[in-house]
Amino acid sequence: MGNPLPYGLLGLVSFYLHNYFRLHTFVKFFFAEKMDKRLQQFLAAENISQSALADALGVTRASITHILSGRNRPGFDFIEQMALHYPSLSLDWLITGKGRMYKDEDAKLPEMAGKRMIGVTVFYDDNTFVELH
Repeated sequence: MGNPLPYGLLGLVSFYLHNYFRLHTFVKFFFAEKMDKRLQQFLAAENISQSALADALGVTRASITHILSGRNRPGFDFIEQMALHYPSLSLDWLITGKGRMYKDEDAKLPEMAGKRMIGVTVFYDDNTFVELH
């Protein structure tokens, strides 16, 4: 009768580690390099500084700087704190870039009792604008 693990325990561990590092490299390349850009977009949309974000999440300012520079990747605790402090933020968007920044895009619009928005005007830095209806 043959050995069910032809390479033994060492082969199994080697296989596991090889695939773990391949997956880790994929996640690092695919998600982290773009997530720092999305986090920067979120800060701009919320009009908050890196320091204000760090204070709100209870992390050091250096950790925010390192994430935004791409030096470090945000961990589970960071993402969990983002979800708790910014419930309208779409974690799908933050992590993968899929979908929209906010779960409910209307969450970022000011409430105007009894009024319905019918258009938006977009102003550009070259002093031109476009009216969207």
